[in-house]
Formats: sequence, C-alpha cells, structure tokens
Amino acid sequence: MNMLLQNYNRADILSSLKEVSADNFDEVARQVFEYQLSHNQLYSTYCSLLDKRETPEVLSGFPFLPIQFFKTYIVKSGFWPSKTIFTSSGTTGQLPSQHHVRSRHFYLDNARRGFTERYGKPEKWCILALLPSYLEREGSSLVAMADDLIKRSRYAESGFFLHDFDKLKTTLLECQAKGYPTLLLGVSFALLDFAEKHPVSLSGITIMETGGMKGRRREMTRAELHETLRTAFQVDTIHSEYGMTELLSQAYASGGRFWPVPTLRVIATEINDPFCPVAPGRTGQLNIIDLANLDTCSFIATDDLGRVYDDGSFEVLGRLDSAELRGCNLMVE
Repeated sequence: MNMLLQNYNRADILSSLKEVSADNFDEVARQVFEYQLSHNQLYSTYCSLLDKRETPEVLSGFPFLPIQFFKTYIVKSGFWPSKTIFTSSGTTGQLPSQHHVRSRHFYLDNARRGFTERYGKPEKWCILALLPSYLEREGSSLVAMADDLIKRSRYAESGFFLHDFDKLKTTLLECQAKGYPTLLLGVSFALLDFAEKHPVSLSGITIMETGGMKGRRREMTRAELHETLRTAFQVDTIHSEYGMTELLSQAYASGGRFWPVPTLRVIATEINDPFCPVAPGRTGQLNIIDLANLDTCSFIATDDLGRVYDDGSFEVLGRLDSAELRGCNLMVE
C-alpha cells in the first residue's frame, strides 16, 4: 500500500486501544505502525534498511523488530522518562532484555483487562502466586501483574509464596475446603518442585503455569510438564500464561492452544522469509503485534517456533536454533 504516513496523535491511539477488538484491530495496528515509524528512531532505521516504510495491507506485512534489540538498545517511541524498567531473568553469560515503560498504570490496566477477558475479574479469585527467582530480583513484569491481581482479590488468603511449600499446601487445601475459586499461578520449575514434595489432590483449583525452567531443571515439553502436574495434583487441566519482558500483553491457554488478549495478535512466518506467512496450522516463526507496546515497539519477531490457526489461537513448539545471532546484522554500525 503506497500512501503518505498520517500524523496520528498518541492520545487518540490510546483511546482506540481501550476499545480495540477483532473488528478494528487491523486499523489500529496500522495507526500504531505509522506512529512508531515517525517516533521510534530504532524501528524507523530498521524499516528503512528493509525498505519497508509503506503501511501494509495485511498484518503479516509489518516489519517485525528482532526481539534481541531489547537487549542492546533502549527501545522507545518518542522521548519520555521511564517510570519502570522491566528486565528479563536471562541466563548466565547473556544480556537481559530491558523494556522501558512509560506508564506502569497503563501496563497493569492492560494486563488486568486481558486476565478479566479470559477468567473474569480478579476480585472473585483467591490468587496464590508461586514465583521464586522472579520475586528474588527486581524488574519482573510477571510479579508486577501478579501483585496487582492479588491486591484486587477479595480473599485474605491471596498472596505470594516464596519457598514455603508447607504453607502453600495448607492454604490451598483450606481454600479448596471452603469452596473458594482459587488460582495457583506458578513458574514451571517451582510447580514441579511443589508437586514432587506435596503431590495432593487439588480438584477444583485452577493451576496456571507461566513457563520457564530458568536453568533450575531439565527442559521438557509443555505436554510433558502438564501431564506431570495433572498426575501430581489430580486435576483434568493445567492452564498456561504466555508473556515476556518485551510484551505488555499476554495470552492464556486452558490445556490447549493459547488465546491472545484483545491487544495482541500472533503471526507465523517462514523462518527464512519474515514476510512470507505460513498456512494456518503450519509451523513457523512467531511474530507478535502487541498494540499495548505503543510507547516502545509493537511489532516483534520472537525466538519462538509455533503454529497459528484461523481462529487466532496459537501453539508454542520451542525455540529457534542460534536465536542469539538471528537478525542482528542489519543494525551493525
């Protein structure tokens, strides 16, 4: 699409984001693209190097910034003071990602909206969070989201559990006995540790893993993880949350595919051709449009392999090989 860029106002786009839906997502995405092309020097330079400065007609036509740039650059659209900097935990020898956030309030509002879309208002849930390693460092967006949900819960039992598995088990069984709608939100390795120490029936409890072994345990497939947790806790379904430091939106799964929240879309493209979408249900590189990243970059090429389906749901199958090297040569100075 050959057209002049429009001078979209940030305040108007923010207003549109509050009402974004499947019906207007494409149009808002184009507005965000043109805004970021004009206000994000890093993204603008990247698009110029790709010769992709025209507003595309389809979502797969957007240039997706390699996610590694959040490790080596400050990614911002416009000039503004950082109210919060979310950081990734990373692994030894790797630079952590940094996501500069213009408004922590905006992030929490959007995260809460996404959670409510899938699970209802957090007020109705008793929320127990098992997030060691995340709690033990500063800058975790997951902890910030969990803390906001916990504070809004109407149940006094809601809270964080660091390493006190005995207390967590006691609280879960008490909530179960009282019939509270209870959510156990945990990083994968901690849920596995808890399952090994306290295999107990948690029927009626919603268990949600957030991924991540963080070098604590051997890597396993999501299916293997879920089967282990289902068996230990005697539940039918394990729920999942898909999010990352570089995103301000999430996706959720209930035993199957992930469903993105209203501000998120996922697109699968050929691994060696980022502008060639793969057919629905075929494996490709996952590229993400996160409209909530208005003040940074909304178009991100991840290191994940997966499948996207006609209904917008998606699966995550694993990581790209040599992910640390992919895509960075265009920005060598």
